[in-house]
Parts: sequence; C-alpha cells; structure tokens
Amino acid sequence: MSGSGKKMADMAVKAGKAIDWDGMAKMLVSEEARKEFATLRRTFEDVNHQLQTKFSQEPQPIDWEYYRKGIGSKVVDMYKEAYESIEIPKYVDTVTPEYKPKFDALVVELKEAEKASLKESERIEKEIAELREMKISTMTADEYFEKHPEVKQKFDDEIRNDYWGY
Repeated sequence: MSGSGKKMADMAVKAGKAIDWDGMAKMLVSEEARKEFATLRRTFEDVNHQLQTKFSQEPQPIDWEYYRKGIGSKVVDMYKEAYESIEIPKYVDTVTPEYKPKFDALVVELKEAEKASLKESERIEKEIAELREMKISTMTADEYFEKHPEVKQKFDDEIRNDYWGY
C-alpha cells in the first residue's frame, strides 16, 4: 500500500474528529434540514469508514517461494519481475489548492452569518420575553403606561392640546 493511501485515511480520521456534528445539529430549525443533515453525516461516516478500512491496511506480501514450488520458477520469476516493475503513480492533488481559498472564504462568511444570527436570536428572545411579560391579553392601560411612560406622555400631551386624531 502506498504511503499516500495511509496518509489519506489519517486525514479522514482527523477531519471526522474536527467536525462539531452536535453543534451544527443544534443550529438546524426545520425537520427537513435535520433529515438532510443526518443523511450528510451518515454519508460522511460511511466514506470515512471506507477510507480507514481500505486505505489503512497494507497488502499481504506475496510468497513467491510457495508459488515456485507449485508452478515452477520460470513462470513465477516472470510474474515476479512484471509485478515488481509496476509503478503505481502517486496522486497529485490539484483540486485542493484551487478550492481551499474558496472554502476558507465561505467558512469566514459562515462564521459572520452565524454571529449575526446569534445576535438576531438574542434580540428576538428579548422581544419574546418582553411580550410574555406584557401579558398582552390581560394587561391594563395603567400597567402598559407604567412600562412605557413615553406613550403615556404622548397621550397626555394630545389630550391637553385638544388633539383627538382628526
């Protein structure tokens, strides 16, 4: 087995450990997104498992002497020479250098979008808490004006100035 296959399997293991699957899953809001995410995760784990099993194992060495005894040394020597002359080309990664900057830019954009989303979530949570606190259906005008004195002042000014909205 070539060293590049083992290296690829090691990289796949590291990539799998670096992914925060649970953290990403918490950000999903729709059921459809959760299903797609689960499919992505299963696919990644399947591919990662295949990389680990297929590329992390070295092939068994050929026992040439065993075959010499059963077939004959002339034929076995011919196959051995042909086998040893095979050169497996090394994989040259031309894709990663092309797409890594684009991927890194997307990660930066994603982190910025995540920050904006978290800020918006905080704002919405505060608004929801305020709405719950307001008890809209049971709140009296006095309770509302107590929380929003500027609105009470506006109404008082309109009444004092004899402005009735028409």
